[in-house]
Amino acid sequence: MIDYVSITPKYKNDSHFHGKNMKYLKSSNRSLQSSATLPMNLIETSGFLPVAALLAAVVLWGASFAFMRTALQTLNPWAVMWLRMIIGLFCIIPVIPGMFAGAYKKGDWKILLPTVMFQPCIYFFLESRALLFTTSSQAGIISSFVPLMVTVGAWIFLSEKLKWQNSAGICISITGVVGLTLFADSRATAVNPLLGNMLEVGAMAAAAANIILVKQLSGRYNPWHLTAMQLLAGTIFFLPGLKQILCLPSDTWTVQLILILIFLGAFVSLGAFGLYNWGMSKITASKASSFINLVPVTAVIIGWSMLGESLNGIQCIAAALVIAGVLLSQSREKDL
Repeated sequence: MIDYVSITPKYKNDSHFHGKNMKYLKSSNRSLQSSATLPMNLIETSGFLPVAALLAAVVLWGASFAFMRTALQTLNPWAVMWLRMIIGLFCIIPVIPGMFAGAYKKGDWKILLPTVMFQPCIYFFLESRALLFTTSSQAGIISSFVPLMVTVGAWIFLSEKLKWQNSAGICISITGVVGLTLFADSRATAVNPLLGNMLEVGAMAAAAANIILVKQLSGRYNPWHLTAMQLLAGTIFFLPGLKQILCLPSDTWTVQLILILIFLGAFVSLGAFGLYNWGMSKITASKASSFINLVPVTAVIIGWSMLGESLNGIQCIAAALVIAGVLLSQSREKDL
């Protein structure tokens, strides 16, 4: 590297050289600054950060199934959900004071209220009831249609254009999820499949409606503020779960259970939903929703690698289909 500080004094009186030297230095400095900012500009314009946020949310949601199953061996669903909501809310308290600063407009409550009611309240209520009557496999198949619901809803209510790559990618990923669930090693039988599946459809409709409303609100509201509102609504809605918590003996609260609840509250209820809301605020709702079908893939992989659950060849092919479908849905698109 040339030491310009040492050579400049030698030509101190040579104004011609000094001027050319200074121009070179300024030009070099601009080039260095430009090259330093180029990676960040590429990251921002390529949508890397939103995709990374959505993938992180998917991994956290996928990991939550195993931990949720463990927590439900000790607590009932309402108790677990209340603890998840209150832990997540406690973690995000610092952002609550500025939640409505400069964003709230008269009449926004008409959108905000159904947004927080659809997710987490109605969604978790209907899904927990659905799993009492139908099998997890059937519920998994139904849940794969959320991206399709969101794509149609975003086209109707948000005027998002229908893209053939996105639509084809969603259909491919749905096929993958169906294969992943149908060929799972499960011998469970449904008590009342018609009722259970109808409740699951209702839960997925609530999830799709929430995604569309959050996308609409994210133009003015900070996504993390919207997440805080969801946690606050969930804390109130699942308050009946506190009754069981207060009646539990002290030896119930093992270190393992406490750590699981902290993970579910801070990293899943807050982290995953916050990251997903933020990622969705940067791209279209239909593109963001396609990542949801990666959740069962993540859950199966984590269950196989960490819990020793079975994973057969057909499921591997199905998982690859889901991933291929999501990748196709994120490609450069042409209108239908």
